[in-house]
Amino acid sequence: MRVLGIETSCDETGVGVFDGDRGLLAHAVYSQVEIHAEYGGVVPELASRDHVRKTLPLIRQVLSEAGLTKESIDGVAFTAGPGLIGALLVGAAFGRALAWAWGIPAIGVHHMEGHLLAPMLEAPAPAFPFTALLVSGGHTQLVETAAIGRYRLLGESLDDAAGEAFDKTAKILGLPYPGGPALARLAEQGDPRRYRFPRPMTDRPGLDFSFSGLKTFTLNTLQRETARTDDPAQTRADIARAFEEAVVETLVIKCRRALRQSASKRLVVAGGVGANRRLRARMDEMSAQEGGEVFYPRPTFCTDNGAMIAYAGWQRLQAGQTAPLAIEPRARWRMEELPPV
Repeated sequence: MRVLGIETSCDETGVGVFDGDRGLLAHAVYSQVEIHAEYGGVVPELASRDHVRKTLPLIRQVLSEAGLTKESIDGVAFTAGPGLIGALLVGAAFGRALAWAWGIPAIGVHHMEGHLLAPMLEAPAPAFPFTALLVSGGHTQLVETAAIGRYRLLGESLDDAAGEAFDKTAKILGLPYPGGPALARLAEQGDPRRYRFPRPMTDRPGLDFSFSGLKTFTLNTLQRETARTDDPAQTRADIARAFEEAVVETLVIKCRRALRQSASKRLVVAGGVGANRRLRARMDEMSAQEGGEVFYPRPTFCTDNGAMIAYAGWQRLQAGQTAPLAIEPRARWRMEELPPV
């Protein structure tokens, strides 16, 4: 079965084609960074309008790169949630309409399941069961994964997700949008010994996260230190480094707890923040200490993309699951509600 995947949950238009025999045939992503940079964050209405403009041309591009025609496609997968409701409606409308016109089945895919399964596009792929850290701009979750569709939430962010905290802290530091990658680059110039920020919620049991207070701590530190420093540029870099170290170590501590709690030796790290190099280095170190192994998608597949939606959709379509003609995107959607494959 060959599946076309469409991702439009936020500010990136992604399209991919996955073949059950040959693997990923082609994929492409169009980023709206330039559109939203002027506003310092995603403007939902602008995101939806740009998805309308870019989705169909991107589908044509990916089919051409894969050497396929519409007759070569056996199913269509589209992101049905969670995400910005207007943006989701665009991809769902395109995906469901194409499937109806082509006389093939369609399936709505959970965005975070797409991220969770993205490492399956790599070799070696993780075997079930495993524990997954899903860490992005909108979500920070630890998920016990027995099989596709058999998920148990172990912990999640009670306020800002890690990626959201990165972006907001970057704005505090005067960095351009998108803030997360810019903060990571600035942190590379920072002295890790100058400041030590709190590791939130690590001094108590449990696997939930909270990064809102860390953002406020960063703001207070910046205001205090800027008033008495002779080198404000270096101070900003040192603060960025301290913030990044605090987030990374918090994620590592919680992952170690989750692995021990679930008696798992396999960890999957996926989502946009999963591309952070310091996070990957620390996760590799922790996993080796625990006698386990950690799996990541390549950095391109950490951010939103159509390849992961095509793969997740292929898994469900080849199992006989399909979506009705009615389009039902969801701004909020818990993964535990998904049926098993």
